[in-house]
Amino acid sequence: MRAEVVGAGGAEISLSVGGARHARPLVLVHGWAQSSHVWAAQFADPALAGRFRLIAMDLRGHGASDAPAGGYDDSRIWADDLAAVLEFAGPDPIVVAWSYGGLVLTDYLRVHGSAHIGGIVLAGALTEIGKGREGGRIGDAMRAAIPAALSADPEVAVPALTEFSTAMAAKPVPGPLAQALLGSCLSVPPSVRSAMFRRDVESAEVLAAIDKPCLIVHGTNDRVVAPAAAEYAAGKIPGAVLRWFVDAGHLPFVESAEEFNSVLRQFSGEQPK
Repeated sequence: MRAEVVGAGGAEISLSVGGARHARPLVLVHGWAQSSHVWAAQFADPALAGRFRLIAMDLRGHGASDAPAGGYDDSRIWADDLAAVLEFAGPDPIVVAWSYGGLVLTDYLRVHGSAHIGGIVLAGALTEIGKGREGGRIGDAMRAAIPAALSADPEVAVPALTEFSTAMAAKPVPGPLAQALLGSCLSVPPSVRSAMFRRDVESAEVLAAIDKPCLIVHGTNDRVVAPAAAEYAAGKIPGAVLRWFVDAGHLPFVESAEEFNSVLRQFSGEQPK
């Protein structure tokens, strides 16, 4: 089912909600130029859906959420959007943040702290952004896509986004899913795609202050967010566990869905409720 919450500045943030109604929440945060639909394999897993309440947000400017003219370079706005989702979710959620979603999560932690979070999973995630930021190290597929993927000219952007969406996976994914990934890229306004990169965010102190259980999962063949970004986060977050998904790319929850869901169930089930 779909639901909405009111985020920063009155923007409506759209949610996909499933799973067990009164169970512990898993809040799923997607990445740049995607949507909540990337988590289809998690919503379809009866073992996850039977034990947890699944809540996947569409970031502002993405999917079915509002796309305000500005605010995409403001950490406070991203933080408050996620805060609204977590309030909807209820007590002690596990937050699963993928790709740019990891940056949104660090925005939240910087502004609101970790008191209302039960655990964190960073999946192929950025935790920083900006030139020389170790937590924002990108791979060759992301470097190749920029700046063309940010262009308002479809003759420039569409080929770049097509190549980028294909390069996200290191293992074959079903054709309809591959097209859906591209469709999500194209549905995000060029102004939003561009504005999200006009940031310089350092998160070393934020990561070092995390006092909740943290699991970091990353594909060894990720060409979008470099594996070095995962190593950086693991070195900063006290007690973080780093798990590599061998031969997977930027979509471990799709490419290795069964393994990913099993790891997620194990981690989430072990955290205090």
